[in-house]
Amino acid sequence: MIRRTTRVLLALLVLVVALFAVLASGAFERSVVGSEFEQALAPERMRELADKGRVLVDAADCYACHTDRDGPAWAGGLALELPVGILRSTNISPDKEFGIGNWTRAEFHRAVRDGIGKGGRHLYPAMPYASYRALHPEDVDAMYAFLMSREPVRQPNRDNSLVFPFNLRPLIAVWNLIALPRDPFPAESSRSAAWNRGNYVVNALGHCGECHTPRNLMMVVDNSRHLQGAAVEGIEAPDITATGLAAMGFEPVALKRFMREGLAPQGAATHQMFDVIKHSTQHWSDADLSAMASYLLGDLPPVLKAAEAAAVKPEVTAAGREVYLGVCAGCHGVEGEGVPNVAVALRTNASLRLESPRNFLQAVLHGLPEQDFPGLARMQAMPGFASLLTDQEIANLASWMRAAWGGRAQDVSPALVAKARR
Repeated sequence: MIRRTTRVLLALLVLVVALFAVLASGAFERSVVGSEFEQALAPERMRELADKGRVLVDAADCYACHTDRDGPAWAGGLALELPVGILRSTNISPDKEFGIGNWTRAEFHRAVRDGIGKGGRHLYPAMPYASYRALHPEDVDAMYAFLMSREPVRQPNRDNSLVFPFNLRPLIAVWNLIALPRDPFPAESSRSAAWNRGNYVVNALGHCGECHTPRNLMMVVDNSRHLQGAAVEGIEAPDITATGLAAMGFEPVALKRFMREGLAPQGAATHQMFDVIKHSTQHWSDADLSAMASYLLGDLPPVLKAAEAAAVKPEVTAAGREVYLGVCAGCHGVEGEGVPNVAVALRTNASLRLESPRNFLQAVLHGLPEQDFPGLARMQAMPGFASLLTDQEIANLASWMRAAWGGRAQDVSPALVAKARR
């Protein structure tokens, strides 16, 4: 009886391994790239498309990931810190050995829209091909034309350092079966042209959901919570649904300004969002920024509403206010009004209105770098106060500011500060 059970278990194990091997082989993957893209674009057509492609590559934010800090443009090498290790972006200059100089039109389409690189090699989904799958084919052609018009950079690609089993590329085929949409989203005839354009700009070109939508245990975007916010590298990518944006005080005018300039009454763009604005959204057309606002916000009136103060214990108010006057007011103003080109206003700052205090605590503990924003605006560096303030002092400061200026009644505990400090 035991031998028979063992044989059955072994047979089941072999069956599972065989099934997994078939899935990992990509046998069930479905491409959205038709055979018509095997036809090369004529040189004159490539030249015609390159200018349009420049705009689209900016909108898709390709530069930010495929250019290392202070490195040559499009040559890759940027380290992306993931929970499972370090992933390095690749060279997408038209170098024939290390870049995409030998890639055909069809190979480029399959990489962007299927996540399959030259030679059938699976790309890691840090490349947002799950969102790019909805790109219009003519837009992908234009992006290809632009990148092929760049200066080739002879820079080898750097190795990734991912832990097992995430370093096994064939496993991505299984992920693709779960994560990739079968068909790109269609236009909604009941919606306006601006809303449909905004849907395309936000969800395909801008791939905003890749950071602003939570993921499940398989690291697949949870579309049931589309754009409802997620933690990325220790920072909160906030809820950017209409409800979430309204809670932060955003309306169409302020949202458009923030996405173009990186500054608004809600504060300044920081961390990855600063790179998005610097390399991408500042270049969007006014029409696309308006379409984005139409899709995300609908018809909210252009009025910034102050958050209603929430109740907080008198002793927390006194202690928090004392810390604020001691270390914050010199730059941010006694009443949180801010100082142009020095420090942002805090009375209307979005980080105080978020459900989680994560972003505010990170800024207080670790500071923020000096930043030059599109246009003439800039902000001085903010020092971190981790070594100056205790967990209790920061908890009092956060609790009071979030209640008084953010309308958040829940106290921030010293334990929560200690966790953020770690």
